[in-house]
Amino acid sequence: MTHHPPPHEPDAPRDLVGIGIGPFNLSLAALAHPLTELDTVFYEQRPAFDWHPGLLINGATIQVPFLADLVTLADPTSPWTFLNYLKARDRLFPFYFAERFHIQRAEYDAYCRWVSENLPGLRFGHQIDAVRWNPERDVFEVDFTQLDTDGEAEALGRTYTRNVVLGIGTEPYVPEPLKPLVEAPTVPVVHAADYLDHRTALLTADHITVVGSGQSGAEIFLDLLRNRPTGREKLHWLGRTEAFAPMEYSKLGLEHFTPDYTRYFHALTESVRDRLVTTQWQLHKGIDADTLAAIHDELYRRTLHGGWPDAVLTPGVRVRTAGRIATTKIELHLEHIQQNTRSRLTTDAVVLATGYRERPLDRILAGLDPYLRRDSRERPRVDEHFRLLLDPSVTATGSHVYVQNAERHTHGIGTPDLGLAAWRSATILNALTDKAPYPLPTRTAFTTFGLQQHTPQIPTARQAPALTPLIDGR
Repeated sequence: MTHHPPPHEPDAPRDLVGIGIGPFNLSLAALAHPLTELDTVFYEQRPAFDWHPGLLINGATIQVPFLADLVTLADPTSPWTFLNYLKARDRLFPFYFAERFHIQRAEYDAYCRWVSENLPGLRFGHQIDAVRWNPERDVFEVDFTQLDTDGEAEALGRTYTRNVVLGIGTEPYVPEPLKPLVEAPTVPVVHAADYLDHRTALLTADHITVVGSGQSGAEIFLDLLRNRPTGREKLHWLGRTEAFAPMEYSKLGLEHFTPDYTRYFHALTESVRDRLVTTQWQLHKGIDADTLAAIHDELYRRTLHGGWPDAVLTPGVRVRTAGRIATTKIELHLEHIQQNTRSRLTTDAVVLATGYRERPLDRILAGLDPYLRRDSRERPRVDEHFRLLLDPSVTATGSHVYVQNAERHTHGIGTPDLGLAAWRSATILNALTDKAPYPLPTRTAFTTFGLQQHTPQIPTARQAPALTPLIDGR
């Protein structure tokens, strides 16, 4: 399954250095693997691959089909497909009979770890310290610190590369009013990213509040509800959105997560793109309909013998401020957006399902700041091939910095979607090699976005090859 490239000369520039090993850069590494002419290496600060470990709640599924693995939508014959992972684990027939189109989140994490443990060219325990442009050699310099098993600095290193791809991912977002509570070690206020680490302690709290009306908030509320005694649930679920709304999951609605829409969005003006991103929240921040149904079913079951469960679900609420009462209680100051009313809620523990934000690129790209081209809001500009717009003195040499999951402002809501991972990775490799190792479809949606003329491109039927008749005796 693996090839072993010749030893790398320390001062020789690589073709590509990847920074961060999450699903997106892992996808890129997997698709780069058979391109033996490429010299690549990927660095990750963590000691091993893990994907949202605090949210691998039993039974929670990813919201894309299993075909949205690391490689299939660019190369279904790759050895790094999810189906090949199942085959390697002797689980292909059980999966076949399970008839699951959406796999559990824990299984997706296990699949990615299998790839990361078998794919060459990945360097875990390496912290990237700086990226600079060396105009004398026309290469990027990437400085790193090698970490020991305890995460302490062990050695310093530098590598040179013609191209860099940033896949540093997102980080948990905590609203300003709640930051002091999260940072206080003795207060039971945790972000959803750390939910499973604190789940046992949370379940012992007398009253629990979940803040956030997206998928993570729904899954955590459901998990807490299922593990609280009937009639004594003592749960609050609050969200800023006007409803606990289902995610848009119609077939035509899902075409917003196609390369066609990504290309259309990228061609729009900056102001239109910014406006669209804020209005399309239900395409990617709503709640899976099955999760909503499971919550309602659980609440309904608890009314069997009369009475209502002690659970309050209130959308349209924002947390204005928060504070501590004595040492064991938390007071949330709430505002109902539609009613323009305010109230206070006393609780014993809070789970913040308040989402994630893209990690800022400024620190890691500080050395490239003079070369970066920015938009009117000082964000990096990104071209259609997922390359940062840099000064021509850099790009004229054929060197580029690519980004993964850092381009929502230029490429739209499909940016963090796993279903576009393989296509984006293939796009990057096609641009980087200036070839087409991964031929990509020219049309991917029935919807025509915009008024430009679009001639439907219907693939011609493949002709069966003519067979040479066999003659006896030959």
